[in-house]
Amino acid sequence: MNLPNKLTILRLVLIPVFVAVYYVQAIPYNFIISAVIFVIAALTDFLDGYIARKYNLVTNLGKFLDPIADKILVSTALILLLVPNTTMALPWWTGILVAVILARELLISGFRLVAVDKGIVIAADKIGKVKTFIQDVAIVVLIVCFDFDFMLFDLPFIRVLGLALLVLATLLTIISGVSYLIKNKEVLKG
Repeated sequence: MNLPNKLTILRLVLIPVFVAVYYVQAIPYNFIISAVIFVIAALTDFLDGYIARKYNLVTNLGKFLDPIADKILVSTALILLLVPNTTMALPWWTGILVAVILARELLISGFRLVAVDKGIVIAADKIGKVKTFIQDVAIVVLIVCFDFDFMLFDLPFIRVLGLALLVLATLLTIISGVSYLIKNKEVLKG
């Protein structure tokens, strides 16, 4: 097993650790610690792809596991944000944003499976990569906001920032999803 695949496996292993730390409120600053674990896991996504491409270590196992590990990490984090385990629950409409993001991820994953069956490889584009980065930053900011309470108009400043980033990530999610479908419409022909 090569290094990129080990990094992908590490990302999968970090997911339950991330969830456990998120819920164990006996740990001081558990949300900040869980956010750090999320960042480490998200960085493995960047590193495994970079190393695999740079050193020609792309494998079928990596092609299979990497996108799945990424989807599981992000989906888990987004779902955790919806479960109010502190006095600072996020607004109800956060659930709509999460639903849109998860729906796009499932739609594009299915779309890519159909494309592969037709011999077409659909690589991530710039919009998708920016979307992922903004989405990850939004998740980290929102998790951290559960430990800090900087007020702005009776709302925590960090929370407002995190929600704004999540809205931006959702817009980029829609744009990138539509872009994938338009650029690769030949996949759905026939």
